[in-house]
Amino acid sequence: MDDCIFCKIIANEIPSYTVYEDDIVKAFLDISQGTPGHTLVIPKKHVPDLFAYDEELASAVFARIPKIARAVKASNPTIKGMNVLNNNGAVAYQSVFHSHFHLVPRYTDHDDFKMIFKDNSANYSAADYQKIQQSIIDHMED
Repeated sequence: MDDCIFCKIIANEIPSYTVYEDDIVKAFLDISQGTPGHTLVIPKKHVPDLFAYDEELASAVFARIPKIARAVKASNPTIKGMNVLNNNGAVAYQSVFHSHFHLVPRYTDHDDFKMIFKDNSANYSAADYQKIQQSIIDHMED
């Protein structure tokens, strides 16, 4: 895609701090560095979001994430954990519409990077959960 910043990074039209690259993915430091070592993993094939993956691409991209994550973790002995994030759609805070996965190293439970989910469980009955569960099962592709 001509106007995609990640496609331009893949084509080396825009510089990046690449940490891993093969024929399927490119991994490079996120310019924002949510925490030190914050890395993006992107497929070289332009797909806008997770919903656009086929099984083959998903298998190939996801198979590489643990290897890259282990290298990021090993790069700094003070990394204690890692968030692996993927936002899909503007409503989910996706800002670049070329699928990408964030590997965000966690050093302490006081890092500036926060993930906060509201506990809505009090608003759901067993029947509510079962209705959601069945709807997802009914739409599962073979």
